[in-house]
Amino acid sequence: MAKSGNAQNRRTIRKPKRKRNTGKIMLWLFLDIIVILVLILVIGWDKGVSSWMVELNRPVVKEVDVTGINSLTACLLQARSGKVVGEMNGETIIYPASMTKMMTAIVAIENLKSLDTKITVPSEIFPDLYAQDAMRAGFEPGEEVEALDLLYGVMLPSGAECCLALADYISDSEEAFVDLMNQKAYKIGMDTTHFCDTTGLHDPQHYSTAHDMAVLLKYCLKNKTFRQIVESSWHATKPTSLHPDGITFYSTVFKNLPDPYVTNGRILGGKTGYTSDAGYCLASFAEIGGREYILVTVGAGENQQHIQDAKTIFERVGQKLNE
Repeated sequence: MAKSGNAQNRRTIRKPKRKRNTGKIMLWLFLDIIVILVLILVIGWDKGVSSWMVELNRPVVKEVDVTGINSLTACLLQARSGKVVGEMNGETIIYPASMTKMMTAIVAIENLKSLDTKITVPSEIFPDLYAQDAMRAGFEPGEEVEALDLLYGVMLPSGAECCLALADYISDSEEAFVDLMNQKAYKIGMDTTHFCDTTGLHDPQHYSTAHDMAVLLKYCLKNKTFRQIVESSWHATKPTSLHPDGITFYSTVFKNLPDPYVTNGRILGGKTGYTSDAGYCLASFAEIGGREYILVTVGAGENQQHIQDAKTIFERVGQKLNE
């Protein structure tokens, strides 16, 4: 009994000691967290957080007039927040034409195991592309191409064969790949969008809105590979057996935009589109006053009017900062 009582006393004495040690550990953990937060905020240890803090202190344009342009619809967003700061028929149903290829590219990027993967461009896709006079990047039937070069071919020269080659490799068919595109559209909040193909060739059931296309570009720009591609004015592919010197692509945006600069900023990139039903379209983005803005315009009647509209609207954003 005595031994049992002594053991009990010893256990009773030890309990406060364990509590004091726990308290010290918790205190040190708390102090460590404070030190880490100070490092992040003061010396910019995490560049993402540091740039976010810097942007918070920069002026933001809250409202811009997007009317009086050539296009029939327009939507202007703050890229970080997604807030609409200018809209003209932004929720009206439109045909997205080759702006569709932004979704094709991002779904491909997210489903490829490696950007170095070699992909064969299927021979059977070409008869339909020829018949529909679809835009092509320049790859030939049966050509083996790196995935990254196909992605550049999708975005810069708007190559339909690149879209179909990626879709066939990733999903075994364009139809199955389009299912992934529609799933992604639903997931990121493109509430009034439905895709029927990877290229944007006209189909009455292939539709979207200017606002949804802006939401898509906002999502895509978070991906480093997509951003690298869409900001490029040109790209030289690696040599293949059919193109031993490679192919040089030029952006359909930048080749028609000799001066990307606007007041307080510049246009960084984008994706054009055109069909006779859609008109001339452009999803673009610019850095102005240290902040990024996304603009989608649809329905311009003549070539290059969509580029002019982007310059006009982004110029208005820059001028707003001077008011």
